[in-house]
Amino acid sequence: MTSYNPKDWFSFIFRLNKADTFRKLIPVMIFIGIYCALIAYLEIEYWELPEDSHVKNISVMHGMLGFVISLLLAYRTNTAYDRWWEGRRIWGNLVNNSRNFTIKLSAVLTDEKDKSFFRKMIPAYAYVLNKHLKDDETAKQLFDDVDLEIDHHKHRPNQIAKMMYQKTNDLYTAKKISGDQLIMLNNELTSFTDICGACERIKNTPIPYSYSAFIKKFIFIYVLTLPFAYVFTLGYYVIPVVVFIFYVLASLELIAEEIEDPFGIDANDLPTHKISENIKKHVEELI
Repeated sequence: MTSYNPKDWFSFIFRLNKADTFRKLIPVMIFIGIYCALIAYLEIEYWELPEDSHVKNISVMHGMLGFVISLLLAYRTNTAYDRWWEGRRIWGNLVNNSRNFTIKLSAVLTDEKDKSFFRKMIPAYAYVLNKHLKDDETAKQLFDDVDLEIDHHKHRPNQIAKMMYQKTNDLYTAKKISGDQLIMLNNELTSFTDICGACERIKNTPIPYSYSAFIKKFIFIYVLTLPFAYVFTLGYYVIPVVVFIFYVLASLELIAEEIEDPFGIDANDLPTHKISENIKKHVEELI
């Protein structure tokens, strides 16, 4: 996750980092510029269309559809950000759950071997969950056209949770904790699996294909029709104007694509590895 000062305006304007959409869109922007130059040349120099040409009225369509495309992109961006923020809340719950579980264990356990077990396993769950969510196969489990031979015994977060459950039950069987203490620890043990399931729900359920494909087609067709109408008023200046419009619209879609899966390795994804390290640090301090 990129660290920055939100009040430093000039660094945003004049600095390009790997998360900037400008670099990703350069090839397409060059294509759009060449396309606009060709349309401008044909209308001005070759076809010599008059000012009262009906082609000029295409701008009416752009005015009508501009509001529609703004609503679509606003909804797209908000939906993607909601997924990103929900992922951050879930990992915040994992931090709090790990702390609460550790605090309770530190109060009820007296054997150093038992403490050592949980000192290792609680941070291990966060590390394993982080790797599990970055696995490409995890995101394909709900795809109709992908037939995965899934061995559920290799679901690593479940295995860590099972080991902690088993250890807690062994503590109760050995009379090291009481029944009331077992019930007290159960909520945190259950929360580990709930958190994993919530993360998998985000990871495994992308934005519907038809919706995402429609927005991309809409943006592309909208931009390709812009130079036909605005050559009459802008002349060859239509080239940078249309390229900039494409940059703005396409950037919003690219940003939404990146943040809708917050558990990846992109620059704007959640710092799950750093959060896992913080959990390890806190657990070791408490138990």
